[in-house]
Amino acid sequence: MSSAQARHILVKTEQEAKDLKQQLSTGASFADLAKAHSKCPSGQEGGDLGTFAPGQMVPEFDQVVFSDLPVGEVSEPVKTQFGYHLLEVQQRMD
Repeated sequence: MSSAQARHILVKTEQEAKDLKQQLSTGASFADLAKAHSKCPSGQEGGDLGTFAPGQMVPEFDQVVFSDLPVGEVSEPVKTQFGYHLLEVQQRMD
């Protein structure tokens, strides 16, 4: 079974997510932004979600994490029932 290691930043609005993605594109630290802005408890860990398999996270996560998003690249804002996420796949394992 395949699995992935990823991290995320969870915010309330799409605009907030876009603003953070812009900061990331100009060199801001993902972990620092997660600690400062993420509404998820994982924010204190720099947004680290650890390693998980398909089906362990909400379907919207799986669509991004187990897709063709390049490892190390930050996704566009992903909407779930919790808010808007920026996702970064750190590693995929088969």
